[in-house]
Amino acid sequence: MEMGNRTPAYHKQGIDINKLLLIGLASLMVHSCRTGSFGSVKTNDEIIEIGLKEKQLTFDRKGHFLNQRQVFSPDDVHVVFDNRNDDGKIGENGSIQRLNIENGKIETIYSYDQQSKYGPGMGAVSYHPKMEEVVFIHGLKDASRENPYDFTRRFAMKVQINKAGDHVFRPMESRDVKFPYTKGALRGGSHAYSYSPDGKWVSFTYNDDILRREEETNHDIADLRTVGALWIGDSVDIKGKQNEKNFKGERVAFILARVTKDPQPGSSEIMKAYEECWIPQGRDSLGPNSNIPYALAYLGDIINKKMERSTEVFISQLPPQVNQMITSTDAGTEFLLPSVPAGVTQKRLTFTQNRKYPGVQGPRQWLRSSPDGKAVYFCMQDNQGEVQIYKVAPDSGEIGQVTNNSFSLDTSFSLSSDGNYLAYGYEEGIFITDVSNGKTHRVLSDSEDSSNIGLSNINWSNNGYQIVYNRKVLNEAGRFYQIFLLDLSKLIKKQY
Repeated sequence: MEMGNRTPAYHKQGIDINKLLLIGLASLMVHSCRTGSFGSVKTNDEIIEIGLKEKQLTFDRKGHFLNQRQVFSPDDVHVVFDNRNDDGKIGENGSIQRLNIENGKIETIYSYDQQSKYGPGMGAVSYHPKMEEVVFIHGLKDASRENPYDFTRRFAMKVQINKAGDHVFRPMESRDVKFPYTKGALRGGSHAYSYSPDGKWVSFTYNDDILRREEETNHDIADLRTVGALWIGDSVDIKGKQNEKNFKGERVAFILARVTKDPQPGSSEIMKAYEECWIPQGRDSLGPNSNIPYALAYLGDIINKKMERSTEVFISQLPPQVNQMITSTDAGTEFLLPSVPAGVTQKRLTFTQNRKYPGVQGPRQWLRSSPDGKAVYFCMQDNQGEVQIYKVAPDSGEIGQVTNNSFSLDTSFSLSSDGNYLAYGYEEGIFITDVSNGKTHRVLSDSEDSSNIGLSNINWSNNGYQIVYNRKVLNEAGRFYQIFLLDLSKLIKKQY
């Protein structure tokens, strides 16, 4: 059931009320003497103003673009980023870097010396949760004017980071686009990687190059985006086909969501799967008798009974034995994607067709799961038309409203590693919501420099209450994405 508006208890999950009130009063006094976005926010009685100071960490005249998740190293000393200065310019970027947030030192951990405006391109880098390893999108190295970086011409590149600086890099997935195709290899482009909490799986979204080429002349075929994952326990031999388009990687790949070009209206068939997240294994998170160790939640586009396209939350549950998946899948054909392995259960979690505003809505968002796996967070409009954050239980499908703001968030959201707090943005301000009671605090009203714009890519640290994020900063050479840090550790009592 959805929860309506309520006035929750104020002090929960370690918020220091006296400190919040003192800082909040000071912040209100400051805002009475300055202009900014404060006056434009539809503030209600539930939002408390807290004036924190953000710290700019990067300054070079180039982009410092964070991924939307998993940018912190396991010890929270480093964050990784690419050098895009535009979200859509992965194909033109040729380097991956990491920043030491304690001393400001920046190190290039991967670059390609033949990068051009056509590719290969790289970006959207994620850090392994347990070790010094990252994974990111990498375009094909044969990129040219005729064959530039594209959705179906990219793969997962892994870099093992060594203290001596002699980092080791290699493809994480195998790629085979020459018939007969190879089981366990991909045939197109993967992206948007996310490590499972133990690092054994890496999820991705996927577009298939074989189907993309076929649909150019065959209108019965469509390259439909779907989701999948790479398993650490096996690799794939592509049998002597290796070149710049076909290569061997370290992991075996599986497609995990079934998609169809023409879903039945009103059914749970989906035509696109995307923006996934891992649901951590936790006792009873998938039901009291579940023995499923891994599950992936994602958004799925359906056609509702009104013949309208709508987005719902889905889950794919993986079988306990990965060997069962390896033996039961296939390599696909020129007309079909590689099959979803036997034992993978695809389940629809949300049924929002009877709401005033049905379907997942709001800014581009990736799903987030609580650490115990009992809640998956997503956005949709409330009955007033404002975009709020909701949660759904993977075992029962019960939906609950988390935020009750009088405005629509305008960035993607991030969940703290302990699962207690959501962070998101509105009009360059940063807001924190306590998930236990829905109480919202505005911890940063806007940037101290009003020329800094483009708040995005908010990430919580792994072991505490720091967040990093992007803004575009203006200087004499133009605007460049820089990395900022906001430390909430003095406001929120540590729960570890």
